[in-house]
Amino acid sequence: MNNKVIITGARGLIGTAVTKYLKEMKYKVVELDLTLGHDLTDEKFVKEWFSKNLASSLVNLFALNDHIEPGRKSNKLFDISLDLFNNFLQVNIIALFSVCREYARSNSSGSIVNFASTYGHVSPNPKLYEPNEKNIAYGISKAGVIQLTKHLAVHLAPHFRVNCIAPGGVKHKQSPEFQSLYGSLTPLGRMMEVEEICGMVEFLISNKSSYCTGGVYVVDGGWTAL
Repeated sequence: MNNKVIITGARGLIGTAVTKYLKEMKYKVVELDLTLGHDLTDEKFVKEWFSKNLASSLVNLFALNDHIEPGRKSNKLFDISLDLFNNFLQVNIIALFSVCREYARSNSSGSIVNFASTYGHVSPNPKLYEPNEKNIAYGISKAGVIQLTKHLAVHLAPHFRVNCIAPGGVKHKQSPEFQSLYGSLTPLGRMMEVEEICGMVEFLISNKSSYCTGGVYVVDGGWTAL
């Protein structure tokens, strides 16, 4: 169990990169993903699965996001439905809590790494999303991930370490105009390459971070430093 890592959302953009990287670093990776038939909003499934699958670390990358796609419905403040708002909270907060809790219930010790976002710290810059908006529920849910991480870090100590990564924008099929504007608003002048997040994940699941818990590790090219 010492080198075994469970990755939720393992088939997503970041999940795929992290899974590949950790396997190359000789970790034994167990993948959980909706595309593999794993519904992490199903509490019964979560309880049964984690009771049978022990691991030294848990990396949570599953989430409902608000992708920028041509022709999408308006996400402006006065247009979004409460049902959609609730979906973000159900997946990004409630299901995440369930997964973390069952991992901790089933193991005697370990490391948990959650993923928030820069939008858990600051509001989305309206210039990036005009004439639409980034969905308010996404940022609120990611702010909740940060608080959830801190609460678990305190109440699961000293046997579990719980930390959080808050990444900035990852380059992936956005329009050249979006990438250029994002870069102009970022001190490092560009979006993140997905591989650049992998080292931070490994650091937080390894003994190199043995005195780190309750932390929020920002990887955003300086976005939130402005």
